[in-house]
Amino acid sequence: MKILILGSGGREHTFAYKIAQSPKCEKLYIAPGNAGTSNVGKNVSLNVGDFSGIKDFILENNIDMLVVGPEDPLVKGITDFCKAEPELKELLIVGPSKRGALLEGSKERAKEFMAMHNIPTAAYESFTVESLEAGKAFLETLKAPYVLKADGLAAGKGVLILNDLAEAKAELENMLKNQKFGEASAKVVIEEFLDGIELSVFVLTDGKNYKILPTAKDYKRIGEGDTGLNTGGMGAISPVPFADAEFMQKIEERIVKPTVDGLAEENIDYKGFVFIGLIKVGEEPYVIEYNVRMGDPETEVVLPRVKSDLVEVLAKAAQGKLDEVDLEIDERTATTVMMVSGGYPEAYEKGKEITGIENVEDALVFHAGTTTKDGKVVTNGGRVIAVTAFGEDYKEALKKSYQNVEKLQFDKMYFRKDLGFDLA
Repeated sequence: MKILILGSGGREHTFAYKIAQSPKCEKLYIAPGNAGTSNVGKNVSLNVGDFSGIKDFILENNIDMLVVGPEDPLVKGITDFCKAEPELKELLIVGPSKRGALLEGSKERAKEFMAMHNIPTAAYESFTVESLEAGKAFLETLKAPYVLKADGLAAGKGVLILNDLAEAKAELENMLKNQKFGEASAKVVIEEFLDGIELSVFVLTDGKNYKILPTAKDYKRIGEGDTGLNTGGMGAISPVPFADAEFMQKIEERIVKPTVDGLAEENIDYKGFVFIGLIKVGEEPYVIEYNVRMGDPETEVVLPRVKSDLVEVLAKAAQGKLDEVDLEIDERTATTVMMVSGGYPEAYEKGKEITGIENVEDALVFHAGTTTKDGKVVTNGGRVIAVTAFGEDYKEALKKSYQNVEKLQFDKMYFRKDLGFDLA
């Protein structure tokens, strides 16, 4: 099978690493890829938003399966585009339709979907610049902290959690009037704050059947102790120690099943991943948000634990035959530590040489923001490299991840040294 993966981050490198292991994978392309993906497949200079260019490449190279990594092309309708092309009718696509991708593309739509299908989530209201004063009045009815979410895609950074009412009102005005997050904040969802511990549950579905993948917990903030600015994720642990069988049963019955049933009831073409961001409040699970693809850096701990042939699993999902698959999962714990550029998530420099990759032992190196220049691997983004290791528990796995992180070096390299601090 000839396979094309869209994307350039750690998530896509992990997919490429697993897909390349399959005897069913004849040829693997990654567009645009990074320095790491070039070691397991062939990088292609294609923009993930260039749908006609992607179509031409698929036809010229007889691609059998398209795996869409990031959310942006899904929200813009890459799946619908391909399915509308008669020449691509045999193409297997892993990624939901544009209508399905609205679960991530619009926070308001996600909230409406949850309400419609009785899926537990925080109380909310949504506002535009015309209803700004009503939004401020709604804030007054809530207790601190206040949660403001840009309705559209904001690269994982469109959420503010504020403790001061006056500051929350000012930020609401800033988002709606001054477009703090661009068009993404033309509408803002204000919701009740839920106090608990977060986790992510990943589901692969063909729109009717589903498989629950390993759970994961990621660490979003730049600073130790979960302080500082939000990032795309500074590391992750899988499985989540507190997600025991009883809690997972609640998640499946109250959230996973109603979500997949809701997609089917609404006749939504959805063959791909549902990433459910959850919070455990007491002993009860609530949905914080949906994403319509795998998370990053959670992918770097979830996929390495999948022992089944990933190509076979993805093909069955795309064919609507996921019920024919048995997922085999590695019982060990996987952890990943993300190394980032100095200054990230604000201004940072690119082009710094990365050394020591060849010295990593008993761990996996997944490239995120890297490229090659003059034969050397250099930084090309804020989040640069993730190091994944296995252990009998998260402490043993983290020890291995950190031992290998110390072998890597680039100018102004930074990583969090406290992952798992909230699990002890």
